[in-house]
Amino acid sequence: MDSDKMTLVDADAEMDGRLTGKDAHILGRFKGEIEIKGRLLLGEGCRVDAKVVAGTAEIAGEFKGEIKAERLLLLEKARVSGTLEAHSLAIREGAQVNGAVNAGEPRRAAAAPGPQRPAAGVLAG
Repeated sequence: MDSDKMTLVDADAEMDGRLTGKDAHILGRFKGEIEIKGRLLLGEGCRVDAKVVAGTAEIAGEFKGEIKAERLLLLEKARVSGTLEAHSLAIREGAQVNGAVNAGEPRRAAAAPGPQRPAAGVLAG
């Protein structure tokens, strides 16, 4: 089998379970867990209910669940509900999102201010 090939779940397929691999394209129905190291494409007309971890994910169909990706793109016809977490997030006009979104660098707690020092030339008293 050629390692450059993408796993395909065609539009007539209905799957439950766990999908792992390098790249995948889902056009049908999938329920379960997905872990893709490379690119995950959820095509128009798909219905996915899953917990997803992917390098890059593009959603054009219906997605429900939790997704964590380095890069996430929601295309015009995407219908997404759940939790989205991505370093880079792009949402095209027309996409619908309902849920929690965390995008960009993780926030770090602000450092507590140090002791106040008097300005130069001001006597502390």
